[in-house]
Amino acid sequence: MTTTKQLLLLRHAKSSWDDPDLIDFDRPLSGRGLKAAPLVGRELARQGWLPDLALVSPALRTRDTWRLVSAELPAKTPAKFVQALYEAGAADILAKVRQAKAATSSLLVIGHNPGLEEFARRLAGAGSDAAALKKLEEKFPTAALARFVFDGDWARLALGDARLTHCVWPKDLR
Repeated sequence: MTTTKQLLLLRHAKSSWDDPDLIDFDRPLSGRGLKAAPLVGRELARQGWLPDLALVSPALRTRDTWRLVSAELPAKTPAKFVQALYEAGAADILAKVRQAKAATSSLLVIGHNPGLEEFARRLAGAGSDAAALKKLEEKFPTAALARFVFDGDWARLALGDARLTHCVWPKDLR
């Protein structure tokens, strides 16, 4: 029996560049990011797009994004902090997604550009929503969320196999 899976790709919320002495990995969220991340969490809850598992880059800004998003979800969602997602390219992200357990029906990945945006664009295949696809092709700003669905197993997911159903930017949620 084939099951429909949901993959949610979230770019971390806007980070701060205020401290020039911080290394990239340790940059916190900016004021704008602190406001945007809970909005995304509320949208996930409102739409019923609830992840069974979150794969999160261990950089501070992605961890903080997850903390603020998850606080808005109706149930506690387990998270794995995956070093390979920091500065990951599309192929690396796909490899991590393919490792999800078959019982996981909804997976959230929180990562960074340019890899996350490239992965999202290359994942979108036939049957994708035209308006969402146009938006994704325009840009994938901080705290942007792309929702995909596909039929099958995580282990067999390939680029072009998923249908992009929604592309939500934080400015859509204000």
